[in-house]
Amino acid sequence: MAQWTSAVGAAQLARLLTSQQDRPAGPGTRRPPAYRALADGVRLLVLEGRVPVAARLPAERELALALSVSRTTVAAAYEALRGEGFLESRRGAGSWTAVPAGNPVPARGLEPLPPESLGSVIDLGCASLPAPEPWLTRAVRGALEELPPYAHTHGDYPAGLPALRSMIAERYTARGIPTMPEQIMVTTGAMGAIDAICHLFAGRGERIAVESPSYANILQLMREAGARLVPVAMAAGLSGWDMDRWRQILREAAPRIAYVVADFHNPTGALADEDQRRRLVDAARSAGTVLVADETMSELWLDEDFRDGGMPRPVCGFDPAGSTVITVGSASKAFWAGMRIGWVRAAPDVIRSLVAARAYADLGTPVLEQLAVNWLFSTGGWAEAVELRRVQARENRDALVAALRRELPDWEFEVPRGGLTLWVRAGGLSGSRLAEAGERAGVRVPSGPRFGVDGAFEGYVRLPFTVGGAVADEAAARLAAAARLVESGATGGAEAPRTFVA
Repeated sequence: MAQWTSAVGAAQLARLLTSQQDRPAGPGTRRPPAYRALADGVRLLVLEGRVPVAARLPAERELALALSVSRTTVAAAYEALRGEGFLESRRGAGSWTAVPAGNPVPARGLEPLPPESLGSVIDLGCASLPAPEPWLTRAVRGALEELPPYAHTHGDYPAGLPALRSMIAERYTARGIPTMPEQIMVTTGAMGAIDAICHLFAGRGERIAVESPSYANILQLMREAGARLVPVAMAAGLSGWDMDRWRQILREAAPRIAYVVADFHNPTGALADEDQRRRLVDAARSAGTVLVADETMSELWLDEDFRDGGMPRPVCGFDPAGSTVITVGSASKAFWAGMRIGWVRAAPDVIRSLVAARAYADLGTPVLEQLAVNWLFSTGGWAEAVELRRVQARENRDALVAALRRELPDWEFEVPRGGLTLWVRAGGLSGSRLAEAGERAGVRVPSGPRFGVDGAFEGYVRLPFTVGGAVADEAAARLAAAARLVESGATGGAEAPRTFVA
């Protein structure tokens, strides 16, 4: 019986492998043999989760042809992987990826580190900040006071608590987008919202246009739903969308859905201007494409000139009835990732369809957490908590930027005016190898290809500004140590990082 549960084609694996480009070797640097480089490339793909565990690899002859190397090279690479525990084989069943005994199974998304690891490893994988106290505690206490009437009901509210739906609708109306409660569905985080939208509008094999790069966990969600992702390159720097490219993709590929982050884009931090938003809504409407606008970062502006109405209008402001634009919001970035409350704003008939489909998924969102968010919205606690979040994120951003410029002056990035992430070109190094070396140097960082399609952005890493002060300095120092490991070609045996407490 075969032990593999999925398969990777020769052409796909070749694309992933050829994307792993390192800085050219300097004088006197010894390059590994071809079979060793191939084995290292496959191992990196498995460790990063970009090739899943238990995935059947192509036959030696097929991969040799796709890579334009000899079959002997592929056979030797496969043998090396078997010896290291990253490949298993059985006659008649082929070869499939594995992880050595005792190694954790790689996550395909951006899983946070377990709390027990935080003393020795600095986690730059998860773009989330600690809860803004005392507002979390106050919100939970307020929710408990409001809970008794709901405790006498079945507690099943597939569309969300009526009070919270009304409050979210009022918040959109206050932003100049008239909204009824019937246009709102409360979800279990933004991921729950987008999962529901994808299942309603895009069956297996449907095209979904996505920014390139885009948020890694959403890309993985869409892949696992069977979508065909169509990447659309971002404009240069932090200038938002390349509208000529968007119009071309919408016209020629006719995607069923387009997923965008207009406000402090994850991972680049770009902010789309009002003209881009208007033009993209018009283009999506003409193409018959459902435009899903993710607003989870919209309140995390960090520069003071946004305070007095400097933010562009929401994307749904150019489609107030919700016939083309579906908006997704969340408490997880602006408040706390542990508060798994999200919402969808769309036309009432879309909301009814989403609610009906939800009966076969998660049924509803926890009542207590909905009451906590409603308490924050209705008492002014949300505004004060988000202001604390902005101050913390701004200080962290400035500390991380200064540390990176000091420790890694050849790394390139533009400083975003909001959000939680830096998108960094890593001085010609492989982001995948930096991520692997970072684990040994004591800093966890996701590589650029996690945010792209088919191996794009190998030369990048995403760095969230979730640490500040001395921790930001130490994180940059550990990244510099990881860069030296990559430049030297080291593959293991790095000194264990010291425990760092601040």
